Amino acid sequence: METLGFLADGFAIALQPANLLWALLGVTLGTAVGVLPGLGPALTIALLLPITFSVPATAAFILFAGIYYGAMYGGSTTSILLNTPGESATIITALEGHKMARQGRAAAALATAAIGSFVAGTIGILGLTFLAPPLVELALQFGPADYFSLMVVSFIAVSAVLGSSVLRGLTSLGLGLLLGLVGIDMQTGQPRFTFGLPELLDGINVIVVAVGLFAVGETLYLAARPKYHGSIAPLKGRGWMTRSDWARSWKAWLRGAALGFPFGTLPAGGAEVPTFVSYYVEKKLSKHPEEFGHGAIEGVAGPEAANNASAAGVLVPMLALGLPTSATAAIMLSAFQSYGINPGPLLLQSQPELVWGLIASLYVGNVILLILNLPLAGLWAKVLAIPAPWLYGGILVFATIGTYGISQSPIDLILLYIIGGMGYLMRRFDYPTAPVIIGMILGPFAEQEFRRAMTISGGDLTVFVTRPLSLTLLIIAAVLLLGPILLRRRMVQRRSPFRHHHDN
Repeated sequence: METLGFLADGFAIALQPANLLWALLGVTLGTAVGVLPGLGPALTIALLLPITFSVPATAAFILFAGIYYGAMYGGSTTSILLNTPGESATIITALEGHKMARQGRAAAALATAAIGSFVAGTIGILGLTFLAPPLVELALQFGPADYFSLMVVSFIAVSAVLGSSVLRGLTSLGLGLLLGLVGIDMQTGQPRFTFGLPELLDGINVIVVAVGLFAVGETLYLAARPKYHGSIAPLKGRGWMTRSDWARSWKAWLRGAALGFPFGTLPAGGAEVPTFVSYYVEKKLSKHPEEFGHGAIEGVAGPEAANNASAAGVLVPMLALGLPTSATAAIMLSAFQSYGINPGPLLLQSQPELVWGLIASLYVGNVILLILNLPLAGLWAKVLAIPAPWLYGGILVFATIGTYGISQSPIDLILLYIIGGMGYLMRRFDYPTAPVIIGMILGPFAEQEFRRAMTISGGDLTVFVTRPLSLTLLIIAAVLLLGPILLRRRMVQRRSPFRHHHDN
C-alpha cells in the first residue's frame, strides 16, 4: 500500500502541465530517433545532456525516459517498412515484419508492434514499480565490501556482454577507469593525471565524455559507412488487425513481456537477447510454424513486447542500485552525476519526488506513444527522407554548442573531439563504448568503497570473501567472466572431432 501512495504522489508530479509537455517532447523525439537507422536513445540523450545545467532534474529525467521508450517503439517502424532496424533490439522484428509489409499488411504489423509495446511496456513499468522498493531494502544492508563486489559484477557484466569479446570489453572498461581517476584524489588531496592543467583538477566532466563517445564518435562512424538505398514498403492493403491477428498476438505479447522484463533487470541485461529468445519461443509454440520466415504476426508481436518490457527492466537496477545494464542507462547515470545526485539504494529516500515522478511519467508516456504510433506510422516513415549530411552535421553542431555551454572552456571542446575520435575508432574496430562511461562513473565509487572496506578490516583483503554476500557477488562475477570463454572453448572442442573425421 505504501508503494501505491508513492505512485499516487508520482502521478501528481508527472501530470503537471510542464512535465506532461516534457514527456510528450521526449516520446516524440525518441520515436523519430528510433525510426532513423543507426541513431538510438543513447546518442540522443548524450546530445541533450547539457540541458541538465538549466532544466530541473525531474523534468530532464522525464524527457530522457520518454526518449528511451520512444526509441524502443520507433525502431520497429523502419524494421517493418524498410527492413532496416533503427535499433539493434529490433533486428528480429525485420524478419517477419518486413515480409508482412511486402504482402500489403504493413499496417497490421505496425499495429501489433505498437499495441504489444504498450501492453508489455505497462507490464514492465508495473514490475519496476513494485520490484524497485524491496530491492532497495535489500541493498541497504550492503557493507563497503559488498558494494565493491557489486561494482565488480557490474564491470564484468557490461564488459563481457556489451563487447564482441571479453578482452575488448575489459579494455574499454580500463579506459573508463583511467578517465575516472583524473582530478584530485579525495583522500590524499593530490592531483592525478591532470598534466598541470587547472581545468582538469575537478576531473573530466562525464557529459563531455558521453557526448564525445556517443554523439560525436557515433556520428562520425555512421557518416563513414556506406548508405542504404532501400525502398519503403507501402502502407496499403488491410488497414487493421483482423480477429485472427488479435487471437495470435495477445499471448505473444504476454510471453514477450514475461521474457523481456527479467532480462532487462539482469546486470548483463539489454533487449537483444530476449527479443531473439521470444522469436524462438513463438516459433516453437505457434500453430502456424510454416509461416515463420514468410510474415508470421507472432514473430513481430513477441519480440516487440520483449523489447519494450526489457526497457522498464533496465531501469530497476539503475534506480535501485545505481547500476546501468545498457548504454542508455549509462548515459542516464551520467545525468544523475551532473545534478550531484548519487543513484543507488538511498535514491528513493533522498529523491522520492524524482524517482516516483519518473516512474509515473512512464505510464503517461506509454499512453502517449500508443496514440502517436497507431495513426502516425506513415508520418514517421517520412522522417527517413531527411538527408544524412544534414542530420550528421546538425548533431555535431549541437554537440559542440552544448558542450561549450557547460563551462565555456576550450579545453572541454578539445577533449570532446579527442574523445569523439576515440569513439569513432572504437566503433570502427568493434570496441564497445558503454563500458567506458560505466567505468568512469562507477570507478571512483568502487575505489571509495574498496578503501572504506580496507579501513574497516585493517587492511585485510579476505574481507571480500569472508562476507557471504560479497563472496556470492564475486562468484557471479567470475561466472560472467569465465563462462563465455569456457563455453566457446567447449563448442570448439565439440566441432573439432567432426572436422577431423571429415578431413580423414
